[in-house]
Amino acid sequence: MPTWLDQLRHDLTSLEQSHLRRALRPLDHCDRIVNFRGRHAGKPLLNLASNDYLGLASHPHLRDAVVRAAQQQGVGSGASRLVTGHLEAHAALEARFAKFKHAEAALLFPTGFMANLAVLTSLITSGGSGGSGGLIVMDKLNHASLIDAARYSGADVRVYPHLNYRKAERLLAESDAPRKLLISDTVFSMDGDCADIHKLCELRDRYDAILIVDEAHATGVLGDNGEGLGVMRFSASGSQLPGADVAISTASKALGSLGGIVTGPQVVIDTLINRARSFIYTTAVPPTTVAAIDAALDVLRDEPHRRSRLGDLSAHVRGELNFRGWHVPMDNTPIIPLIVGSAEAALALSQQLEQAGLLVPAIRPPTVPPNTARLRLSLRCDLTDDDVQHLLDALSEPPCPHGGQPRPR
Repeated sequence: MPTWLDQLRHDLTSLEQSHLRRALRPLDHCDRIVNFRGRHAGKPLLNLASNDYLGLASHPHLRDAVVRAAQQQGVGSGASRLVTGHLEAHAALEARFAKFKHAEAALLFPTGFMANLAVLTSLITSGGSGGSGGLIVMDKLNHASLIDAARYSGADVRVYPHLNYRKAERLLAESDAPRKLLISDTVFSMDGDCADIHKLCELRDRYDAILIVDEAHATGVLGDNGEGLGVMRFSASGSQLPGADVAISTASKALGSLGGIVTGPQVVIDTLINRARSFIYTTAVPPTTVAAIDAALDVLRDEPHRRSRLGDLSAHVRGELNFRGWHVPMDNTPIIPLIVGSAEAALALSQQLEQAGLLVPAIRPPTVPPNTARLRLSLRCDLTDDDVQHLLDALSEPPCPHGGQPRPR
């Protein structure tokens, strides 16, 4: 038996002993009610784990759009965008998405991870060939794709404590780098809290940085029409409110399908087309996925009650959980962290809720820091009042005296 296989088995055993080993369990589909299949089969579960916040993954309008696209255009694009993969459907969606995000232009990628990689590696220098003295300043709790992209860029990467904008300012002020990128999620995926866009814009302007935001969990959910938090908009008095220079959205969460979309100035999009390896050297998104994203924008426009219902649910559940002693932050997002500390405790609570018919997986290191294992509630707009009451009854109190305490900032 090769030694390396024994080493891999030993590593997996260590993960198991630390309650950190993961395994795949197949579900039948993505919807409000789901069922495990195969040897994991059991009773139906209320899905409180997916990022399908608006219930669009199974929406009939998206289904119909995908079927039409497959019938009319097939299921593949055949090549990269710069060869023959650029279809009329891509161009039309990008024009529409740019308008939706109040931007000059947009560019579609197969995934949000690839979009983040493209933006950070292409914009750190005008030549796009590496850091060359560039500086990236980013929030400690940014998504893993931003962290990996920053490391890959070759820039000097400096991290500030979560939402600590004083530290971010010091890092920007101390550097004489020829180009500075200031990078943040707008909604943080494991804490469900929001960045201060106004403060980030102030730092951007003061230190001549490029402000880049990841809108994965904000697009479709937050903003006046679901456009997110990082866009330039106008206040009720008519004054202009600043926005990020570049935003990266995903279609894989509130929009119900898959894809990463970068929005910003035309010159940024043109730079990505010419410099971004994760755009140049990958096959174009298939027309069926393009149709699904376009149909999702239709639903955002035509069914605003989905967003308003989600906002009401988020505020209600957060308030009730705080009343029960969980002490969750009150940001109005559908992501609610129930921090219990150890991985073992998180697994136990997850299993307890599954026995009660609720699917809420445990989130453990390395996804979150040590001793901050949690359950991550992901609310969805199609939850009924009875669903919500069932959830709250199952979480009548934290599992230990310090359960649910958010980590210090």
